[in-house]
Amino acid sequence: MITTKLNFEDIAALGDYLQYVPYDVSRKELYNADDLYSSDYDTTVYTHFLDTGKQAFSAKESLARCLHDHCISHAMNQFLADFNPRCIVGIMGGHGLKRTDSMFRQIVFISKQLTEHGFLMISGGGPGAMEATHLGAWMAGRTDCDVESVLHRLSAYPTFRDEGWLESALEVMRDYTQTRYKSLGIPTWLYGHEPSTPFATHIAKYFDNSIREATILTIAYGGIVYSPGSAGTMQEVFQEAVQDHYLSYGFASPMVFIGTDFWTKDIPVYPLLHHLMESGHYNNLLLTLTDSSDEVVKTFIEFRDKGGDIPDE
Repeated sequence: MITTKLNFEDIAALGDYLQYVPYDVSRKELYNADDLYSSDYDTTVYTHFLDTGKQAFSAKESLARCLHDHCISHAMNQFLADFNPRCIVGIMGGHGLKRTDSMFRQIVFISKQLTEHGFLMISGGGPGAMEATHLGAWMAGRTDCDVESVLHRLSAYPTFRDEGWLESALEVMRDYTQTRYKSLGIPTWLYGHEPSTPFATHIAKYFDNSIREATILTIAYGGIVYSPGSAGTMQEVFQEAVQDHYLSYGFASPMVFIGTDFWTKDIPVYPLLHHLMESGHYNNLLLTLTDSSDEVVKTFIEFRDKGGDIPDE
């Protein structure tokens, strides 16, 4: 592990160093697609991130990144202040989910419905299930036929590794403008090889992935949908389970698993969580397992409508 020793000389020299970093450490607003992609900003910052070390080689770079991430968190908190916390719902799942997969389509329609019911959809802000989340929110207020048409267009570039993945998304955004509904993507330059989905109207992009991971789970007071994924999704399942078990924020939120076969056979996390609940190793978990989009939407609406105060953090 690379460690950097911080001294007063580093702090004093930080002002000079900041002239050479390609990102604004005092940014006042969250990013959007134009900010990241119109001037190749995202690629430039990612290249700098690699060149200066994923774990920063210098204390000055480490400080600069911390300042940037602090400002992003502040901007995000200001953005979220306009929303009922119980209306903030996250969707977790694999970054490798193809646009042509039936689960991608299902997530799009779930997110669309929840957005139209007044929810703010959040995700890790990348491709796959994350893109589906924000595509659904972007298409809120449109007809199902419009959504099917867009899915057909995007299917020509199934994964983020396909040339045309990003441009096809930007073309859809130009053809189907969105000014009413919002969504929040929370990506990281640690996984900068995976492009951030432009469909998120607001993007809180971090250098520090640990802050980013904790943030996603912390702000999703309304609950989380778990679609099929791999190691990262498993980590998020148990992070949320611990948070709910201890009622870290005063109450537990729904954990909704979509894809019965996947969560009971391929990766049997759901039976394990049930066993841990029955044995008393976990408490307070609000678990749902389903293949029904309508049941997913109903679960979050019912939880929201139960009301109750959200404790101050």
